[in-house]
Amino acid sequence: MEWLTSPFEVGFVARALWGGLLVSAICGLAGTWVVLRGMAFMSDAMSHGMLPGVAVAALLGGNLLLGAALSALAMAFGITALSRSKRLSQDTGIGLLFVGMLAAGVIIVSRSQSFAVDLTGFLFGDVLSVQHADLVVLGCALAAAVLIAAACHRSFVALAFDRRKAATLGLRPGLAQGLMVGLLTLAIAASFHVVGTLLVFGLLIAPPAAMALWADRIPVIMAGAALLGAAATAGGLLVSWHLGTAAGATIAALAVASFFASALAALVRDRLPLRPTVEPKGL
Repeated sequence: MEWLTSPFEVGFVARALWGGLLVSAICGLAGTWVVLRGMAFMSDAMSHGMLPGVAVAALLGGNLLLGAALSALAMAFGITALSRSKRLSQDTGIGLLFVGMLAAGVIIVSRSQSFAVDLTGFLFGDVLSVQHADLVVLGCALAAAVLIAAACHRSFVALAFDRRKAATLGLRPGLAQGLMVGLLTLAIAASFHVVGTLLVFGLLIAPPAAMALWADRIPVIMAGAALLGAAATAGGLLVSWHLGTAAGATIAALAVASFFASALAALVRDRLPLRPTVEPKGL
């Protein structure tokens, strides 16, 4: 069993594991609503839209997480503003901002002497460089995510399934949508350091989607998604350690693989004939 435990005895691998576990919990909370609300394309655009903020923060020596969050929020507000136009669909606005923000970020990063290193770390993550200060920030981010998810649970449920009914019940769907986007922004900003923006969907979408095939209660989906993300993190770090693969990409690949395994199992379940029920005999 030494091959299973020895990697995590190394300091930077242990920190990577804790960082991945915290991110998995955050993504389990936010990703569930992304799956139920159908916000996958918006999430993808926001993850790539973080590049300008991260680039500016890196060039100025500021906090990368703060830069990512501010850039993602700007992306979200831009999408919301363009969505109000009757002549443009939301997808059109998302696509335009997606390309524009990504191009602006690449231009900014290209001004740095370490262009290739900076861009590679941003796109694919650098989980093995997680420090103790990063763990503190991720812990605070998880606490904030739990607080938002718990306080807004009823509003989020109504928004996800019937926006008009949410308005009828006085749950303020506009505010709920804003808070949901804030929760998504928090998850994306927290995740990019672990798996990068190109692979953030591995932890944000795949585990909740895998659990949604088996559970019909939202808290169960969230908890199961966090556990699947944690398993992908631990497994990805192990595979990366022994086979020399990229840690962030391996974590994301295992998370996506868990979805396809879940989908295959669900397909088999649905094709199995139902067992005939036996009518109870009278006494």
